Amino acid sequence: MVLKSFVEVHPDSHFPIQNLPYGVFKAEPGSEPRPGVAIGDYVLDLSVIASAGLFDGPYLKNSDCFNQPNLNKFLGLGRLAWKEARSTLQKLLSAAEPILRDNTSLRQKAFLPMDKVQMLLPIAIGDYTDFFASKHHAKNCGLIFRGPENPINPNWFHIPIAYHGRASSIVISGTDIIRPRGQGHPIVNSPPYFGPSRKLDFELEMAAVVGPGNELGKPVDVNEAADHIFGLVLMNDWSGTTISPWIVTLDALAPFASDASEQNPPPLPYLAEKESKNYDISLQVSIVPAGQKDACIISRSNFKHLYWTITQQLAHHTINGCNLRPGDLLGTGTISGPEPDSYGCLLELTWNGQKPLSLGGTTRTFLEDGDEVIFTGCCKGDGYNVGFGKCSGKILSSPP
Repeated sequence: MVLKSFVEVHPDSHFPIQNLPYGVFKAEPGSEPRPGVAIGDYVLDLSVIASAGLFDGPYLKNSDCFNQPNLNKFLGLGRLAWKEARSTLQKLLSAAEPILRDNTSLRQKAFLPMDKVQMLLPIAIGDYTDFFASKHHAKNCGLIFRGPENPINPNWFHIPIAYHGRASSIVISGTDIIRPRGQGHPIVNSPPYFGPSRKLDFELEMAAVVGPGNELGKPVDVNEAADHIFGLVLMNDWSGTTISPWIVTLDALAPFASDASEQNPPPLPYLAEKESKNYDISLQVSIVPAGQKDACIISRSNFKHLYWTITQQLAHHTINGCNLRPGDLLGTGTISGPEPDSYGCLLELTWNGQKPLSLGGTTRTFLEDGDEVIFTGCCKGDGYNVGFGKCSGKILSSPP
């Protein structure tokens, strides 16, 4: 029997009672940030639920984690607290439970229309790491820049490659992105070009949000790594990094787990998983070209195309004893599929500008000023969706 909520949820909604993703919002511009969960077209204010004493289990009863300006304290409590919160919220929101359903005054305080609130970054991100975990993306980049003889370096199949990025330039969906400026390759003996980027791209990614960290010097076992991951967000790693506002938990994604890609050669023992899982999350990229109203779908990919799993990524990150902390963000890298219409960036989709895309009467090789890029992600259940909402941003011109 499908679980139902007393809150009306449209069949196409990303946020039914089976999902309940976490975010942080402001009810109005001058108000304090506070945690909430998405249900249908509403945000449920968790500070109100906590103040009413409705989190009455052993892990949350005496906690002030939902009276914080971000989710970090809740993330640090670990999986047992997360499961307790999910169970409590699903019960409170279920059609058969009267506690919230029949309490008009509490309901009026607890529910806010989603289109009336301002969504914020849900976590304080101390550190941000971006991986390079898609085999199809790695191969295509190699073909473009190195040629067919050796498109993927041999070490890629042994190690989840990553770099450490800046956390300060991670922004919430809907934030405008200014075209970056920098130096370009010189022509013959001329000085390097300096000016606005001529090949501004997007990167279709997702990111794991770290829960409990690990002590400095103590690696996380790959088979225990899932206990250190709270959930996932959509992520666009372009000039700066944009993430979606709602963190979908691994518990909500569990029904959509799928076997991970075969890894050949087999990974080293510290990366060998007893069960190697990805998730069947359909991903879509659209562009609204500058001056137009309609979005054009340019790519359909899937999270399950990743070669290295998020648990392998986390385990590798800590293998030398690096201490992760609640709220750290681990990006997957560009998620490309095997077919041309599933590539996760314009570099691949246009083959470095050689094959322009047709977009509603105009064409693109790379992003132009005024273009808006929109990512969506969704799992299809039996009569319901578990989705991420959207991750979007518009390109503004560089300052003169």
